[in-house]
Amino acid sequence: MSATPEPFLGAIDHTPVRHHILSVLVENKAGVLARIAGLFARRGFNIYSLAVAPAESNARFSRVTIVVDAESAPLEQIVGQLDKLVNVVAISDISPKDALERELLLATIKTEVDNRTSLLDIIANAGAAIVDVDARSVTVMLAATPGGCDEFERALESYARVELHRTGRVALPRLGKLASA
Repeated sequence: MSATPEPFLGAIDHTPVRHHILSVLVENKAGVLARIAGLFARRGFNIYSLAVAPAESNARFSRVTIVVDAESAPLEQIVGQLDKLVNVVAISDISPKDALERELLLATIKTEVDNRTSLLDIIANAGAAIVDVDARSVTVMLAATPGGCDEFERALESYARVELHRTGRVALPRLGKLASA
């Protein structure tokens, strides 16, 4: 695995769908996320990934990163509908080729003495970290591109998984693209 992973370019091996990344700054108020999700549901827009967190150090705003399936609706229509919501402050469309994307994967894997070394090799090769361990299992964390998380998930297929969760993507424009945004 390279030290600087390439950005996600809009297709996952098993899902050849074109995605758009929308970074939406919203007022941090009750019901805002429900209104955004409701808008997508009413219009039949597919949300591929959704991540929400407070924006910077200002608790008054939250940043919603929405990865949308461009096949389900034209991007202009999605942005137009989002812009009509009262609590939406700003919307940025980040082109996948101009984005730095990351996703967090947490997985708890059952281990035996005979397979622990091979599992540790997979974890090290992926750049993942062990965050918890006991005699029969290990919990690992990987922050990587969506493709890197897909590869790591495939590498773990031969091990008994207790649980696996992925956060959904967050993204920022590449530094050279900030001035044009």
